[in-house]
Amino acid sequence: MKSKVYLETSFISYLVSRPSKNLIVAAQQQVTNDWWYNRRSRFDLYLSHLVIRESSEGDEKEVKKRLDTVKDIPLLELRVEAQNLGRMFLSNKVLPKKAADDALHISVATIYGIDYLLTWNCKHMANAEIQKRLAKICLEQGYELPTICTPYELMGE
Repeated sequence: MKSKVYLETSFISYLVSRPSKNLIVAAQQQVTNDWWYNRRSRFDLYLSHLVIRESSEGDEKEVKKRLDTVKDIPLLELRVEAQNLGRMFLSNKVLPKKAADDALHISVATIYGIDYLLTWNCKHMANAEIQKRLAKICLEQGYELPTICTPYELMGE
């Protein structure tokens, strides 16, 4: 049985955007592409409607590239349980109110029992201190927090 991966919007953006002139971002884009072309077949991939909404913003050509890339990936519904869990992340001040969408990405992946949430958002998601606090709330609510990581951490051997 394959592990399940939720692809957060930043992953999709790095995958299809033009190569950055910023060396760090360019390296992250390359790792994203390496993961996509060499590792994704080992996992069952998922998105949420939130990823589609966020991917639909901005330049029309870039929007089309993002949406075409993910068109065949199953969508997870934004269930009431996810909304409630996301609100708990905010009300407990684990995430700031401006990161409400980030809280929803995490809560959707959590309630569906996703194994990994793949992201380049290291401020609010792939952040060890925040994850520790998120995991505590999830456990109290009867859920297990997915491993939230960058593609670097999910490259395998």
